[in-house]
Amino acid sequence: MSPLARIAHAYTPRFAEFAFEPGFTAAVDQHVAELRDRLSPAGPGGALAPAAPDPAGLADYALGFLDGLAELDWREPAGHDFAVCRLTAITWLVHRHGLLGSPADGPHER
Repeated sequence: MSPLARIAHAYTPRFAEFAFEPGFTAAVDQHVAELRDRLSPAGPGGALAPAAPDPAGLADYALGFLDGLAELDWREPAGHDFAVCRLTAITWLVHRHGLLGSPADGPHER
């Protein structure tokens, strides 16, 4: 299973928390923006409507992020830490842009 598929499978259920956790929603939104800036070929400050991230670039980033978490022996907390927000943001991008072959059906527009 690809790193994007693994992350999306594990973190899609976190989208339900957007309805009652505005702080989590805002944090994930910031992570989405940072990932778009980091992975955009044009760099930060691109177009008004951001393009989909390159799936291979996002997968490489995700794999490196997961490797870093494994080295730290990170365990998912009950709440929201940096890693949960980043992994949920990756999942949101995967869903929003249909990077696993499904239609763009993110929880809401960004």
